[in-house]
Amino acid sequence: MKRLLVISFIFISLFASAQMYDPVQWVFSKEKISENEIELQFKAHIEENWHLYSQHLPAGVDAYPTEFIFLKTENYELISEMFEPEPIRKADAMFDNLILPYFEDEVVFRKRIRVESADDFKISGEISFMSCDESQCVFPPLTPFSFDIEGVENGERGSMWWLFFIAFMSGFAALITPCVFPMIPLTVSFFTKKSKTKAKGIANAIIYGISIIVIYVALGVGVSSIFGADALNNMATNVYFNIGFFLLLIIFGASFLGAFDIQLPASWTNKSIEAEGKGGLIGIFFMAFTLALVSFSCTGPIVGTLLVEAATGGYMGPIIGMLGFSLAIALPFTLFAAFPGWLNSLPQSGGWLNSVKVTLGFLEIALAFKFLSNADLVLQTHWLERELFIAIWIVIFGLLTMYLLGFLRFAHDSDLKYISVSRLSVAILTGTLTVYMIPGLWGAPLKIINAFPPPMHYSESPYGVGNSQGGSLILDDHIKTGQHLGPQGIMVFHDYKEGIAYAKESNKPVVIDFTGWACVNCRKMEEQVWSDKNVKNMLSNDVVLISLYVDERMDLPKHEQYETTLAGKKKKVKTTGDKWMVLQANNYGTNSQPYYVFLNHNEEQLVEPANYQDYGTVELFTDWLNRGLKEYKK
Repeated sequence: MKRLLVISFIFISLFASAQMYDPVQWVFSKEKISENEIELQFKAHIEENWHLYSQHLPAGVDAYPTEFIFLKTENYELISEMFEPEPIRKADAMFDNLILPYFEDEVVFRKRIRVESADDFKISGEISFMSCDESQCVFPPLTPFSFDIEGVENGERGSMWWLFFIAFMSGFAALITPCVFPMIPLTVSFFTKKSKTKAKGIANAIIYGISIIVIYVALGVGVSSIFGADALNNMATNVYFNIGFFLLLIIFGASFLGAFDIQLPASWTNKSIEAEGKGGLIGIFFMAFTLALVSFSCTGPIVGTLLVEAATGGYMGPIIGMLGFSLAIALPFTLFAAFPGWLNSLPQSGGWLNSVKVTLGFLEIALAFKFLSNADLVLQTHWLERELFIAIWIVIFGLLTMYLLGFLRFAHDSDLKYISVSRLSVAILTGTLTVYMIPGLWGAPLKIINAFPPPMHYSESPYGVGNSQGGSLILDDHIKTGQHLGPQGIMVFHDYKEGIAYAKESNKPVVIDFTGWACVNCRKMEEQVWSDKNVKNMLSNDVVLISLYVDERMDLPKHEQYETTLAGKKKKVKTTGDKWMVLQANNYGTNSQPYYVFLNHNEEQLVEPANYQDYGTVELFTDWLNRGLKEYKK
């Protein structure tokens, strides 16, 4: 009977032109949220006594929900659900007085998109909806919508440019090591003497430089092909990769300090030298290959470290990294071959080259402990807590400062008759960093290096030495409710159900923090944004914060383990981290961290979810929290 009534309404709407109703008028606008993210706004003006139905209606009801249909293109990505405010819920006379959600007077629907195109484009689609008053319903034709969007450079491209810059500077560092720097005048001299004309010498040098780039980029392609994008992206949270990287960088660092040389098999170098004799393009290519092999003891550790860091950039990360690295090495050979007179401006080879190598060795060892810390955080062994990590870095950079000032010497160092201005300048920087880190042993945030040490709450004294934050009784009361000490001294839940139950009991909304122990951006957010007085106050007092670590390795009880489908593949939910990762991916369509969701007690989103790229500043995150609190109070 109800379905027949709805069908009759459709016919009335289509044929009763004398009483054509158009109770809902739409206005479309947009708001730029960040460099490449835009919020599309759909405002409905509803006539008096009429109402527009929510997107979410109970199953089995003959009323039609409001639906937004997007014409999808590659120019943009839909990154959020269509947000709507809390609807009115009253008995609807048109549908047997069922309690249905709807809107009156005015309502704004919002959806977030990410711009993927550098060129301008349009976003278009249609709206399907139904509106009723106390005696009738109307079904207007599909209402078209359109937004003009300006193209922007993708954020991933920006991060790739940054990776390219870091790789280029790493290549420059490799260039001024004892294995590579002395090769510049030798190689340039070879091309200028063996070439019949200057133009030929320059052409051969250019081919030599291109060969260097091809060799290293091929290495990047090989790494990406072997591991694949998914494996590379997952390296940051994988315990075994992080431990492996730690051991690898310790070996590299020890090599740079002079403990031993990392050499490739001599047969490889000999065969490459033999191939040089073929002459022509092949001979020049193998000259470049020989350089790569001979200089491996200096470039290998830098290349290895760079590939580890570039792996988080997915498939293109190692390729872009090797392109920047090889370009920095290839350019000097080409330029000095074109302008041989510039060779006179180069400093003479000497002990300073080994000093560069030793300095890089200290930096390799310092970076190694970052990867060990990642593994410790994921396993939650608490072997390398914040104070111990900072103490290790203080010792490393303190020893580096002493070395630069001439108080320490290593196996291959020459006598230091005086300290150059450049060496003193570097010593001042490392010495300043050493002194800056000392207060971190007593709880100082150390914002300059906050992406490297473990978070503040992963500490022997999470409140700082001598600071109990009001005594253990208060902390005991929190522990009884299932809360734990979190970042910035904020009490958090690590269990979803416990947090939701406590929110209902305390009459507060919920903020879900999908995070990871080895998530660098999570630490940046906690140290740079959550440390703000207002943000910290809201997270501590106005909401219930639930931090769910997607890389938590604690096994679930056997009866809680299960198998599910994720991104079209079977996924075994075995650990606590698996459970939270599946929750995030299935409910919110993403697996990136940090990711924040604002919920009411019915576990409904009050504002669009946020991630680090969207709300990585105090102002933006404060605004997001305020909007969530405002919606909750309604």
